[in-house]
Amino acid sequence: MMKFQKYHPGYYPPKKNEYRWVKKDHIEQAPAWCSVDLRDGNQALIVPMSLEEKIEFFQMLVAIGFKEIEVGFPAASETEYEFLRTLIDQNMIPEDVTIQVLTQCRDHIIRRTFEAVQGAPKAVIHFYNSTSTAQREQVFKKSREEIKQIAIEGAKLVKQLSEEYEGNFLFEYSPESFTGTEPDYAIEVCNAVLDVMQPTVERPMIINLPVTVEMSLPHIYANQIEYCSDRLKYRDAVILSTHPHNDRGTGVADTELAVLAGAQRVECCLFGNGERTGNVDAITLAMNMYTHGVDPKLDFSNMPEIVAVYERLTRMHVHDRHPYAGSLVFAAFSGSHQDAIAKGMKFREERNSEDWTVPYIPLDPTDISRTYDSDVIRVNSQSGKGGIGYIMEKRFGYNLPARMRENLGYTVKDVSDRHHAELKPDEIMEIFDRVYVNKTKPVIEVKEAHFVQGRRIRAVVDAFINGEEMELFAEGNGRINAVNNAIKKGLDLQYTLESYAEHSLDGTSSSRAIGYVSLVWPDGKRTWGAGRHEDITQCAILALVSAINNRFDKDVRI
Repeated sequence: MMKFQKYHPGYYPPKKNEYRWVKKDHIEQAPAWCSVDLRDGNQALIVPMSLEEKIEFFQMLVAIGFKEIEVGFPAASETEYEFLRTLIDQNMIPEDVTIQVLTQCRDHIIRRTFEAVQGAPKAVIHFYNSTSTAQREQVFKKSREEIKQIAIEGAKLVKQLSEEYEGNFLFEYSPESFTGTEPDYAIEVCNAVLDVMQPTVERPMIINLPVTVEMSLPHIYANQIEYCSDRLKYRDAVILSTHPHNDRGTGVADTELAVLAGAQRVECCLFGNGERTGNVDAITLAMNMYTHGVDPKLDFSNMPEIVAVYERLTRMHVHDRHPYAGSLVFAAFSGSHQDAIAKGMKFREERNSEDWTVPYIPLDPTDISRTYDSDVIRVNSQSGKGGIGYIMEKRFGYNLPARMRENLGYTVKDVSDRHHAELKPDEIMEIFDRVYVNKTKPVIEVKEAHFVQGRRIRAVVDAFINGEEMELFAEGNGRINAVNNAIKKGLDLQYTLESYAEHSLDGTSSSRAIGYVSLVWPDGKRTWGAGRHEDITQCAILALVSAINNRFDKDVRI
């Protein structure tokens, strides 16, 4: 039995909760975004990125639209230091992008950080120290006052060096392990740092309240954010930031509620990459806003390319079910889902509506460079006629009658079931051609049909029946009726020609056409056939013959 009794909450709910954030039903505007992929995301990799790979990743982040990018911990390793100097010395930082560097509140690390970042066009010096009860008691073995003093001394040195080194510096302070820190004590430490730094509205300072370890339900974190936001000094000159990890799997919820509660800035990683269970996922956050009609100010319109570059540079895999970005997130295999999606798409086309309300799919896949036929409607043994019919119509231009779609659906599902595999659109088209179109076996093949016009039309049909060439004759009230009567008489068959439909395939007067025929037999069974030809009469004859052959083809489901 699992020993749950040894676990106890390690967080501190605020003593007084305002709950103003609860009354908000959605995020109205995007926060400021800061990518920490090149620090948190890089140090989480089994094999950290090389200098060249980090430069390419940085350029991708710029292209996506990040205006703040934490480029690493330059005092931690030579690679980190070299990367930062390369960005600065080779003028690779766009004018509208601010880089950010991280440093502990330790004298020699702060000094090394300023050496690395000097000359940067614009840089945030992000300094931090741990403030949680667990860290104070177990790691540092220091009192609350001693821990606060570490933050104050770090702030003083950062401010002093910012005046001595060349560069345009802004500042950020994080009480690390904020979620395990008493809220009033966190406020006390942050306000002490603010008193040293003296931010102004013109040059604000970032106070970052990180979810270094997720400990509570998301609403507790939202209450902590709101509580601190109300009690920070210099509030008009403070940008309140959040940096959630994902230990409980609720990093996105933590962040969204924190923004409702007053957070103005989010530190995040693409696809949630980060140490342990990861950082909050920038893509999920941004696309959640997008699907609520809010501009996230980040461009994920070419999601497949972003996934490909990310996987190549990090050697990590984006999960198939990863929100918005995974290869299967739009895939509908279920028949009922496919039917609803297909009808929703048709409804949208008929209304010529720009609004997106398609069932089961909260995002138009084409907005992120995905496609309907290969990403949305996917076919396996669980699929139904609606999705298969949608693929046949949208991918290949075949508008099958409803009952024929159902028949094809069972046929395709049988193939998928036998092979235990998904079927691609081209494979579905191959099955349709093989089973229904222009069949000449096992019973009859019509070589030619000639017509004599009179009060009724007389058909002369040159056919092979069971391999023997024969000439069949009959009259009818139209060409197809006459051919049908000739075949029924010649083969001594009893059936009813239930329906015939046809349409052009290519949309021009000289294009190919497709015809569909259903026959009902005396035992109540129904067979389908299709004919494809440039001549519409030949389409009908080929479809009729195909339906007859399918009655006797043991490999065809009827």
